[in-house]
Amino acid sequence: MLISLHVKNLALIAETEVNFGEGLNILSGETGAGKSILIGSINLALGARADKDMIRTGADYALVELVFQVSDDVLKKEIEALEIPIEEEGIIIIQRKIQPSRNVFKICGETVTAKQIKALSERLIDIHGQHEHQSLLYKKNHMEILDSFAGEALAVVKVALKERYHQYAALKKELVEFCIDDGTKAKELSLAEFEFQEIEEAGLTDGEDETLEREYRRMANSRQIVEAADKSYQLTGNSDQSAADAVGYAVRELRGVESYDDKARELADALENIDALLNDFNRELAEYMADMEFDSEQFQQMEERLNLINHLKLKYGSSIKAVLQYQEELGEKIARLNNADAYKTQLETKLTQVQEELKKLCQKASKIRSKEAEKLQKDMIAALTDLNFLDVKFEIQVREKEEMTAWGFDDVEFMISTNPGAPLRSLGNVASGGELSRIMLAIKTVLASRDKIPTMIFDEIDTGISGKTAWKVSEKLGQLSQSHQILCITHLPQIAAMADNHYKIAKQAVNNKTITDIIQLGETEAVDELARMLGSDEITDTVRENAKELITTASTTKITNCYKKIVK
Repeated sequence: MLISLHVKNLALIAETEVNFGEGLNILSGETGAGKSILIGSINLALGARADKDMIRTGADYALVELVFQVSDDVLKKEIEALEIPIEEEGIIIIQRKIQPSRNVFKICGETVTAKQIKALSERLIDIHGQHEHQSLLYKKNHMEILDSFAGEALAVVKVALKERYHQYAALKKELVEFCIDDGTKAKELSLAEFEFQEIEEAGLTDGEDETLEREYRRMANSRQIVEAADKSYQLTGNSDQSAADAVGYAVRELRGVESYDDKARELADALENIDALLNDFNRELAEYMADMEFDSEQFQQMEERLNLINHLKLKYGSSIKAVLQYQEELGEKIARLNNADAYKTQLETKLTQVQEELKKLCQKASKIRSKEAEKLQKDMIAALTDLNFLDVKFEIQVREKEEMTAWGFDDVEFMISTNPGAPLRSLGNVASGGELSRIMLAIKTVLASRDKIPTMIFDEIDTGISGKTAWKVSEKLGQLSQSHQILCITHLPQIAAMADNHYKIAKQAVNNKTITDIIQLGETEAVDELARMLGSDEITDTVRENAKELITTASTTKITNCYKKIVK
């Protein structure tokens, strides 16, 4: 679960830190207080796009830090498989530093990529934004929801299906490209044979170009090399004042006094070794200069060879290995074109085989979807009924299309009727904003029973609802919080009353600057905040009593639902 959030220098937040608890964490506050900034900061830490304008005015950087604790052993192993560090007791610290020039992500102190952050966040937290329920208007998202509900059984089939579809598409494309007229086929064959022969005549050897380039560089710069070598030769042993002469003279001087002191003898021996090394060095240097001699014809041949190799590399590949690989492909193409009818038949046979395998995988995926659709629609009707859809009909239609794709041949659509006697119609054409919000909550609730994501965030899930419906949403969030940690931004007192932990987000002026802060409320403060949310201009004792009664009712409801769950 999410243990804490630390934000510094982000928008209106100077610096704040909040510790979250288990169950339902409610965040409330006046409109414009900065509730969305807080949820936005969590999104930023988890890889959302950042802009330098987000940095608080006058600050050099912004910082967001999340601390999670993972207790599930299976989830720990999944995270470790991503090569992401975990501290003792399952602690994971995610940190993002936003600077004008660059952003830095760290997990437990180690710098990581945005891709690793995304992979980790998908396993730790599910964030429902203010407008996410609008995605239900688009039929393409219905299949994603159903597939998520179907889980691992369908996921395995989809991996195989995607692989087979790409193979099918590649074969289909190759067959279309191969179905050309005789004239075009003759031109392609002639060009392929020419290119093949051009490479063949060059007699290339892998790595030859690197060897030639080194030798060419040596020959091209031989004059400078010989001059430097000759100078070294003169200085070390072939002149009147060379190093060899000086060392030899020094050896003789020390040998003249070595009988007087053992140390002098040791030094003379050491210097004599240096003299021997200098003599060996001079012999090697003389041989090296002798090897530098070459004739101009050899140099010209090498230059021509390099020009030929570079010409072929420019036409057919960046290296000799790539050129030879291209020649191999040309050989295969020539064989295909020379045996066009047989190869076409072979392609058609292979395409038919792969198409049949793809069809079977599509059927398998469709069978799983249809089976899981029945379960999901049953669970959805129960969840929607709990959310005050009194006479709701919900159906998931899984229809077969003619076209096969990387995810199958299914067309999935959610159908709903919210009024007695009304026919089932596409969810996108029927539901209002408030209904969409509740339907999405129902989906999240149903999916939560199957997924392992420990923390869920709802940013204003109460859009467009009030009264009894608001209470039903509150109950559903309460139920969901028994198995998941929930963070919920809300304006409704019915939902806030269900809180296990209540936080108030407030905006205030400090030193002529506006700042946003978040405060965890105690029992008395939570009552006052609930009283404010009830809409009273003045918080009187009567309003407080109403707030207390709402909290008591919520508490009783939670206990009752918990008991029902245990009995069930």
